[in-house]
Amino acid sequence: MKFWSKFLAIIMLGFVVFGLYSFVKKKEKFTYVEISTVYGDMKFKLYNETPLHKENFIKLTHEKFFDSLLFHRVIKNFMIQGGDPSSKGAKEGAQLGNGGPGYQIDAEFIPTLIHKKGVLAAAREGDRQNPLKKSSGSQFYIVQGQVFDSAKVMSIQENRINGIRQLEIKKCLNDPKNEAMLSAYNEAMKFRDEAAGKLILDSAEVLITPILEKYKYTREQMHVYGTLGGTPHLDFAYTVFGEMIEGFDVLDSIALVQTDRNNRPMQDMMMQVRIVKK
Repeated sequence: MKFWSKFLAIIMLGFVVFGLYSFVKKKEKFTYVEISTVYGDMKFKLYNETPLHKENFIKLTHEKFFDSLLFHRVIKNFMIQGGDPSSKGAKEGAQLGNGGPGYQIDAEFIPTLIHKKGVLAAAREGDRQNPLKKSSGSQFYIVQGQVFDSAKVMSIQENRINGIRQLEIKKCLNDPKNEAMLSAYNEAMKFRDEAAGKLILDSAEVLITPILEKYKYTREQMHVYGTLGGTPHLDFAYTVFGEMIEGFDVLDSIALVQTDRNNRPMQDMMMQVRIVKK
């Protein structure tokens, strides 16, 4: 009897925990924004997983920072970009894309948030000037992208992980906790013992395997890139902080506009941004 009493208690506890989890998920609050253009409106849900970017976008929206700015960079099958304050009232042909509010935002890379079609993501300076991949304080882009077959997505993933592997191994060897490993590796290199050096690097790779696993796509993410589409080569390099819930036809229409050699639309593509209810 005691066994069955404990068993039933565990089952009941499971139902309670599951019920509480479901309740919390249902009650999770999101902020929605609407970007209006001459082609129509696009509505987005801002991600709670990227609080720095979410709160900054809300702040700028309340300040009407984005109103009358342009989508100054449009590339078909890639993305549309805006948020440069110098685009407001910019002269025809002026090169845009270097303006901002005077600050950057720390990167927030979340493995579950990928560059699928319709996501809202932060633009930034290149890696050479910006090795920490900090985001622009105001410039953003909306992904149009394209559909990729699984082989192409896997190739992009492999290239990314190979680059991350080298950085993580270096960090692993320079971790004070692994001082003996670094000393042994340096000794092997000193005597040009490549076999011993490889064994040490292989040991380091075992330690970083959990980190590398985070950068692999799930089956669901592969399916998204193979059906909805997006830009997988930007994943884990630029922060994604929202996703489109309405207005994909507007995005596609803007992506088709005629542009100059700097990818600026020939006719100004002005925006208005506001907080809305779902």
